[in-house]
Formats: sequence, structure tokens, C-alpha cells
Amino acid sequence: MIVAIGTCLAMIIVGSSIGLAVAVLILWLGTLWLSRPEPVIEVRVADEGSVSRQAMVELVEPFSVPVLMLDNQRIAAANAAAREALGPHIVGQDARVALRHPEAITLLDKPQGTVMVRGLTGARSIWQVRRVSIDQRFSLIEMVNRTAEADISRSHTDFVANASHELRTPLASIIGYIETLADPDAKVDTATAARFHATVLRESRRLQSLVEDLMSLSRIEAEKHDAPREQIDLGLLVASIGSEVASTAGESRISVKATDAVVTGDRQQLDQVIRNLIDNALKYGDSSQPVRVEIERDGPEAVFSVTDRGEGIHPDHIPYLTRRFYRTDPGRSRAAGGTGLGLAIVKHIVERHRGKLDISSKLGEGTTVTVRLALTVPPSKELS
Repeated sequence: MIVAIGTCLAMIIVGSSIGLAVAVLILWLGTLWLSRPEPVIEVRVADEGSVSRQAMVELVEPFSVPVLMLDNQRIAAANAAAREALGPHIVGQDARVALRHPEAITLLDKPQGTVMVRGLTGARSIWQVRRVSIDQRFSLIEMVNRTAEADISRSHTDFVANASHELRTPLASIIGYIETLADPDAKVDTATAARFHATVLRESRRLQSLVEDLMSLSRIEAEKHDAPREQIDLGLLVASIGSEVASTAGESRISVKATDAVVTGDRQQLDQVIRNLIDNALKYGDSSQPVRVEIERDGPEAVFSVTDRGEGIHPDHIPYLTRRFYRTDPGRSRAAGGTGLGLAIVKHIVERHRGKLDISSKLGEGTTVTVRLALTVPPSKELS
């Protein structure tokens, strides 16, 4: 461009016309523009090895569910949840070895997808495993534990089945006896009719008790997240209920030892706990031995216990006693008028009061049920 401008100036100096000089300059500059080189576009190819192992760890670590980062089929990184579920040794392993399940291995042969894997971390565990491809080399494995959801669904199904069975049994008896009594062709004498009426009345009361317990359990579960606020002297409540039971069952059937123990709770529900436990002890304990009911203070806790001198409970049954409709001896329980929901109600009430429930028993010696609740701190101590 400098040479072109210089040449034009020289043409003007030697006497050439200005128009010719400008035309030469424009033509020269135009040829320079046409002959310029094409711009070079730099294409940057991603470096497959540019993702460091530390970057992988930082990428998957914040997830609350187990997440694995795969480098082809090898586990390059695993967050804390994955290491807890599958073990810390999985990092660096082949994913097919770490997951070791046919359905999971089938998923690893695909670029992406979702499967439900049963028994991955335990006999009854259920995991939803999902694979997401990042590129041709890296992919993510997300694992969501669905075991709790399956257990809840299973417990609801079992509850409906058990409740239907428990309701159907007394209803069948009632319908059967009433149909017999209502049949004009049935020759039922007075004594038999009286016995039938007594059976219908007994089964009706059993059905009423079952429905009341189901409704009570439903209310307790609905309120389980609402902390009770009423201050109650558990000692006075136990003594009052003990006196009522002694007046109906007899002084020799119950022994009460109570001390002052103020707790924060729901009076109606605590009353239900005390009555249920005493009623159970009277039903299944030795009728010749008194049921011992005690309330005492143990440090920051009020300890309520009910002890009978019955046959006792086999250790295999104790973990399941608070399940709905669970009975160690179904025939004896129904004969005694039990619904199978008493201890389930007690457990849910104790849980709502943030307490502890313990059941201990020895065959041939008897059973003790203990409830521990936090004592209410007096206002003077709170201010101090």
C-alpha cells in the first residue's frame, strides 16, 4: 500500500494527471484486497484426557443419592453416598464387578437407560439405576433407593388384608347366627337362642372394639408430627387408673406404686397407653398374681412399667409385638377379646411423645413393658 501511494505521488510529480494517478491507486489497492490470504479458522479438538480425576470427584460429590462417574466401564469417581452403599473399594473397579447384578450389567452394555435392580445391597433392597451418557467415553450412573417406598406399599397392602380378615371374622359369625335365628324353619329352642344371642353380642362388641382401635390408630398417626403441649402428672394419672382397675378387677389383681412425674403430653393418649398395658397384663398374666404397675423418676426421665407374672413371650416374637394385628397366640388373643392393635397404638403414642418403649420377657416368669418419657423441666430451673 505504501509503494502504491508512493507511485501515485511520483506520477503526479512527473506531470501525470491527478485522475490517472487516483485510478492507478484504486486499481492497485483493489488487487491487493483480492489477493489477500483466506483467514485461518482454528478448530480446537476436545482433549479426551482433559477431565481430571479431581474434577470428576468434585462433579459427583454434592449429590445426595449414590452417583458413579464411569470412564468407559471403569468407575472413575463415586460420591460419598455411593461409597456408603457399595463400599469405598469400588473406585477404580469395573462397574460390572461393583454392581454384580444381571439387570445392572445389562444396563452397562447400553449407552443409557433405567432399570429396577432388586437385592443390590440387601436381600430386600430395591434400587432404581439410571445411566446417562456424557460423551463417547464418560457416563453417569445414578442410583435411587426405592426400598422404603416398597416397604410402605407392602405394609399398606398387609394392613388392608389383615384388617379385612379381622373384620370379616366377627361379621361372618354375626350373620351366621342371625340368619339361623331369623329362619322360620329353624327349630331353635330357648336355651340355644340365648346362646346365639350371647355370641352375636360378644362378636358385635369385638367388632366395635376393632373399629374403635382402627380409628384411634388412624388419629394417632395423623397427629404424630404435632408435639403435645399439656403438662401432666403421670404419677397421679397412673394412680387414678390403678384405682379404677382395682375397683373392677379386684384389689388383689393390681399393685400400684407411683411417684410425682410431670411430663409434657396428651392426656387422652397417655391414658390410653396406661389402660392398654394394664389390660394386656391382666388378660395374659397369671390370674393368681397381681399386675405390678410402677411410675418412678430416673434422672431426666419418667419411667412407667407394667409387669405381669404370666407365661412370658418367646424371644422370637418380641421384635414383632408392636406390628398391627400381630399375635403370639391368635386363638388365645381372640378369646381374651384382643384386637391385635393394642401395642401398635402404644408404640405410635410413645413415638409421638418422643419416648422409648421396651418389652422384656422370660418364659415361665412373665413380661415387663416399660415406657420412658422426658420429665418436664420446672419453670424456675428454666429461668436459672
